[in-house]
Amino acid sequence: MGKRDGSDEAYVVDLCNQVLGETALTQHRFDWLLGDASSGGRRIKLPVDAYWVGHQLVVEYREVQHDQPVPHFDKPDRLTVSGVHRGEQRALYDARRESEIPAHGLRLVVIRPADLDADSRGRLHRNREADIAALRKILARDSDEDRVTDAFRTWLLTQDWTPVTPTDRWTDIEAVRGSERLICEAKGRTSEKGIDADIAYGQLLRRMTTDTPDVRYALVVPSSSVKAAERVPARVRRLLRIDVYEVTDDNQVRQLPTSPL
Repeated sequence: MGKRDGSDEAYVVDLCNQVLGETALTQHRFDWLLGDASSGGRRIKLPVDAYWVGHQLVVEYREVQHDQPVPHFDKPDRLTVSGVHRGEQRALYDARRESEIPAHGLRLVVIRPADLDADSRGRLHRNREADIAALRKILARDSDEDRVTDAFRTWLLTQDWTPVTPTDRWTDIEAVRGSERLICEAKGRTSEKGIDADIAYGQLLRRMTTDTPDVRYALVVPSSSVKAAERVPARVRRLLRIDVYEVTDDNQVRQLPTSPL
């Protein structure tokens, strides 16, 4: 990260790495996220602060100059290619990130100093314990299915799997490891555990378009739905190459045993 190594931004990204169990690509540039055209027609790729490929997540750490005028950063006497000063261009590009990133299927989380342990000027105290606790809440997904999906994706990364863009757009997670491929359906806490498990099995069956033994399937459920998932006998699951994974309330992952053929 060069000059950014000692910055608050770098500190926040490092803590996010710990929470997510994956190392971010910092100052990453997407082909589709572009600035305004210069007089010569050139449009630069706009960087994002951090991108976690496995989580399909972008984090922007926005210091005070993103939300209030700061002459040192805004350079009000100097116009940019957008025809406005740097402060107005910054707001313009922040809005562009907020529209384009979700439009391309990625999750965007914006973090500000006030979200963490900071002083009135937006300078972080760097209280790692308090900041990590805050970031766990900020990075958490809204639904329990999102929680289960994120926990399982993080676990896959620790097992040397690489999440990839699913072949079927309705697949929750698809990952590869060498010649192996794993196609996953995730469910969260629900009052209709049996129905949801049956639906998930049906979704996996529809995705069984190859007999290749290197392709396996996974049903990922919270602890409360394990019994419902186990209603399909282990021997049948083994024949179908379906593994069942439990995600506990504290986001630990374990694979349910299957019987031998």
